[in-house]
Amino acid sequence: MASVIKIYALFLGSALLMFGGGLQGLLLSVRGAEENFSLLALGLIGTGWSVGFVAGSLFVPLIVRKAGHIRAFSVMAAIGTITILLNLLWINDVSWIVLRALSGFCFAGAAMIVESWLNEVADNKSRGTIFSIYVTINMAASTLGQIAMSITGTAGYVPFVIGAISFICAVLPTALTSSPQPRPLQSAKLDLKLLYKTSPVAVIAAFSCGMANGAFGTLAPVYGYEQGLDASGIALLFAIAAILGAIAQVPFGRLSDRIDRRLVMIGLSGFAAVVGALTAIINPEAGWGMYVLFAAYGFAANPIYAVAVAHANDFARDGDFAKIAGGMLLIMGLGLAIGPAVASMIMGAWHPVGLFVVTATFHGALAGTAYLRMRVRKSVDVAGRTPFQPVSDKQATPESFVLDPRADSDDDEFPVHREQSVPDELIETAERDQNVQDKPV
Repeated sequence: MASVIKIYALFLGSALLMFGGGLQGLLLSVRGAEENFSLLALGLIGTGWSVGFVAGSLFVPLIVRKAGHIRAFSVMAAIGTITILLNLLWINDVSWIVLRALSGFCFAGAAMIVESWLNEVADNKSRGTIFSIYVTINMAASTLGQIAMSITGTAGYVPFVIGAISFICAVLPTALTSSPQPRPLQSAKLDLKLLYKTSPVAVIAAFSCGMANGAFGTLAPVYGYEQGLDASGIALLFAIAAILGAIAQVPFGRLSDRIDRRLVMIGLSGFAAVVGALTAIINPEAGWGMYVLFAAYGFAANPIYAVAVAHANDFARDGDFAKIAGGMLLIMGLGLAIGPAVASMIMGAWHPVGLFVVTATFHGALAGTAYLRMRVRKSVDVAGRTPFQPVSDKQATPESFVLDPRADSDDDEFPVHREQSVPDELIETAERDQNVQDKPV
């Protein structure tokens, strides 16, 4: 019973963290547009978040080793709270870019610490269930945070204060937990040579998802604002895209367990490219057409990264999952950092709808690459694959992949709790050898 309470307390802490993060991310994009920030500045705000998040994934484990998990988490939550309040006090583009990077750093660190605690109480039998619940809670809480903006609006201080309250409340479950300190955090490992050798299409998929979804997540609220949507309409627009994207992960993931995963990537990325192209051509005004296109985009684009991780894992050697997943995480982070800046310049030069030219281009490139790779390399037999697991393309940290049940055979440096089965023949051979050694010479 105690372990169950600890798990749900950590789930609550993570949910509060994601609620504040979902609200803050959407709020800054829309409020920045209302404050007449340039498109480049709005894009760099998204870039700042991604740079800070990747930096946090790399350096927070060093902080935790010196300060401990509870104190480090408290520091991250406190700085995250201060950051969103400073967003309210310093409303200018340069400040928001810097503060967004700091927010990304703290958010990555806090999420990694929660995940390491969950991994500590998970065993081989419960790991898959805990991981699935954790991912579902994160997606739901982030979406609720975005929906909350439809209630709070973007004017005044209320949405910033609500976000700050959510961040600081996230510290309570970990501060009150009676569980022992978790094992050291896992730093992201970048081995580009190994990752590319294992799966070239996974490298392209990680970068393309980062470019397209990073641009969409940062600048689509600005596009909605330019098309005449109010805060409530923009929140609903993103909620629909996020909900359909979360729902799509499971059926397409299960489908990828049965057929060549690259076929699934071709279908999803090709459909996302078509949706992006249609949006760029039609340039819909505020109304049902925009909601349909955004819903279709979320449905197609959100599952791609998780399928790509599963595809790379199919070809990975035992013990390489964390390196492969960590490398993909950092490559995606590179795309998340570059995508908003590139899209903002295209939107400024052409029109806000130029955002969807960027998403269509990178999704189309991924579909073409996956098709060409199918002609070069055969897929892994269904019997030799590890089952698909949902993964968020914007919230994953290195600790997320340690918690992932597919990491059970990984790295002896941070062994995962698991039971190993030994063939009967080996046991009999060992017993005979021991009997021989015990006999007097």
